[in-house]
Amino acid sequence: MARLAQTAGLTDIQQEILSTVRDFVDKEIIPVATELEHRDEYPQQIVDGLKELGLFGLMIPEEYGGLGESLLTYALCVEEIARGWMSVSGIINTHFIVAYMLKQHGTQEQKDHFLPRMAAGDIRGAFSMSEPALGSDVSAITSKAVKDGDEYVLNGQKMWLTNGGTSSLVAVLVRSDEGHSPEEAAAKPHKSMTTFLIEKEPGFGEVRPGLTIPGKIDKMGYKGVDTTEMIMDGLRLPASRVLGGATGRGFYQMMDGVEVGRVNVAARGCGVAQRAFELGVSYAQQRHTFGKPIAQHQAIQFKLAEMATKVEAAHAMMVNAARKKDSGERNDLEAGMAKYLASEYCKEVVEDAFRIHGGYGFSKEYEIERLYREAPMLLIGEGTAEIQKMIIGRRLLEEYRFQG
Repeated sequence: MARLAQTAGLTDIQQEILSTVRDFVDKEIIPVATELEHRDEYPQQIVDGLKELGLFGLMIPEEYGGLGESLLTYALCVEEIARGWMSVSGIINTHFIVAYMLKQHGTQEQKDHFLPRMAAGDIRGAFSMSEPALGSDVSAITSKAVKDGDEYVLNGQKMWLTNGGTSSLVAVLVRSDEGHSPEEAAAKPHKSMTTFLIEKEPGFGEVRPGLTIPGKIDKMGYKGVDTTEMIMDGLRLPASRVLGGATGRGFYQMMDGVEVGRVNVAARGCGVAQRAFELGVSYAQQRHTFGKPIAQHQAIQFKLAEMATKVEAAHAMMVNAARKKDSGERNDLEAGMAKYLASEYCKEVVEDAFRIHGGYGFSKEYEIERLYREAPMLLIGEGTAEIQKMIIGRRLLEEYRFQG
């Protein structure tokens, strides 16, 4: 085995794309990632490079100027990018989810209007479900859209927007009780939610009338990429900016996007874990104690063995979830399992690499310190471990229903 986490059955085109991305990561991302992360600086030069490679249009159909590649190809590219710096993969992911939702659920006018510019990277996407008091209970959304003639007026506060400042298009989920009585909306809240497409200027402050993006949220890790709130106060949107052209479908549209997003988060976990293993196995061969490299001590070899096995297992589950989605089958079980396992294993592999580094792992001069702060975000993003377990448990009960 020359390298961990190899994927069997790839086409020549897929292998060429991955080789190009891996080379870009090794040359353009890894050498500067830690410095940019410590400054919390947006990686504009890296993003411009990814734009030139066509990564922003990787899964957008060729008819709209994209590459028309599969979710598997995209996930493997994300894995490579996260190996270099997880924040960069986040910039790509939110853009991809919005493009995917448009491709799957948008009207023809919406596809024609947005997808070509998204494929070129001229429009950057962000999506928003969460709110300050919401957590994982999407049914408790309070942001609301009210119809006013040919327009909708949106009010409410949203939270945790990746690309909130740098994006120019936000897909936002709000409550819209149009066509539902208060009793119906309370009994079936998911049926009274709508996704709106908000075009805005990049930046902070009031980015269009009725829409404000406050400054970046200061985070423990996952720096460089901007994470923000979004405040809608009398924001007016035409009916043509309802995703798919009909209200009441937003929850299901968003869940479809989040499902592929979970494959993406699994891929990020795989990439960060791979990098942590690379750092750990390299350091273990350079650091000497008791007259020999620490890699020759059985305790360290045990750690390396466990780390490599976890990297392999997480990668295999991520690939399986992506291929299941590409086949057109339901993959919420596989995506939930992959996201859960990859994020948990990522945390454990990073911590073991941190332990191998000893005291130096606590120093900001060493890359593992950055990974140690980044890994926890994966335990939360696109649904916590507890949410994944709920999804997995419910699906298992559907598949293994007791026949008594």
